[in-house]
Amino acid sequence: MIRFIKYSLVKILKPLGILNLYHTALAFWGALRYGFPSKRLMVVGVTGTKGKSTTLELINAGLEKAGRKTILASSIRFKVGSESRPNTTGNTMPGRGFLQKLMADGLRSGCEYALLEVVSEGVVQSRHRFIDFDVAAFVNLHPEHIESHGGFENYRNAKLKFFKDTEKHSSKRDVKFFVNQDDDNADYFIRAVDRESVVLTTKTNKELKMRGEFNLQNAGIAEAILRHLGVGEEDIEKAFREFVGVPGRMEVVQENPFGVIVDYAHTPDSLEAVYASVKKMFPGDIIGVLGSMGAVGPLGGRDRWKRPKMGEIAERYCREIILTDEDPVDEEPAQILEEIETGIKDRGKVRKIIDRRQAIGEALNLAKKGDAVVISGKGSEPYIRVAKGKRIPWSDVGVVKELLKI
Repeated sequence: MIRFIKYSLVKILKPLGILNLYHTALAFWGALRYGFPSKRLMVVGVTGTKGKSTTLELINAGLEKAGRKTILASSIRFKVGSESRPNTTGNTMPGRGFLQKLMADGLRSGCEYALLEVVSEGVVQSRHRFIDFDVAAFVNLHPEHIESHGGFENYRNAKLKFFKDTEKHSSKRDVKFFVNQDDDNADYFIRAVDRESVVLTTKTNKELKMRGEFNLQNAGIAEAILRHLGVGEEDIEKAFREFVGVPGRMEVVQENPFGVIVDYAHTPDSLEAVYASVKKMFPGDIIGVLGSMGAVGPLGGRDRWKRPKMGEIAERYCREIILTDEDPVDEEPAQILEEIETGIKDRGKVRKIIDRRQAIGEALNLAKKGDAVVISGKGSEPYIRVAKGKRIPWSDVGVVKELLKI
């Protein structure tokens, strides 16, 4: 009932612009309460669909290698100096002054840099406002959150708003905008701001310890930003060679006798990128374990359009496909799996096992020497979201290690 009332109020108030005023006022209050800490920090914001956390972690690794203290806020963790804790809030950009407090804590700890992940739904709720960014970066754009934003164009516009608002409102003197020029949507971001302030990036040529072809572009934008921040080439190269990657992002849990990879991929484009990279890493076949997130109560579907598409991609790359729970939330789990299955023509490849632990176990049993088991959708998330807001503690990597006794 509470969710329904909240949904109804949003539907009524949003067209009136009252919600925008409310969110902007909250953002201003948070900045005022903590003394506008971003004015005394070098602030980097990274937006896009995939790779934001990895890009920020690479920037953080480079800055730390150069001996600089950082604040970091991402979907993975919150960090102030040497202290770090997992992000268990379920929100990449928590509101009500959370980011302002994090930056204020960092200032008191002697930090010089704040590295922030900027997401579209956070921008819609003005959580980027009254943060004075020195750098805004765009990594890539793929269809995601389409239903919640009301279309891909609205989703893209939310990302663009971050760029436009940074140019318009940041008090910093020399704001730079870094754009991955290889992305199909790059021109929108280049045209959103003064062209003189834009720096174009591409794949890095530096050696990476991370796996995955797509990480070359994440590293390329991180490399350009680190140079802009005055980090030397030697420190950048060392950081890139040593950084193993973000937990749950192309995380190789086992390589022999068959591979096991855990990844957060939960959109068609990201799933295809992971499968394509894994194909180059292992000589055998792929066994895919995947699902899709469900809807929250009356708030509408959770990008239901992508489910058949993900099934289609899995069929193209995988010898065996195991459909399972990801985060069913308030939807019927079996219905979610059926919608993914509609995109698969060869139903002989498909096994539907709702219990995720059992599904992973089946995939491991099916794997032969040289094959790769790809477990996607959860990454390092520490819980499975089920009905009525309940969360069940979970770890894909932990389950794999337990089943393989490693």
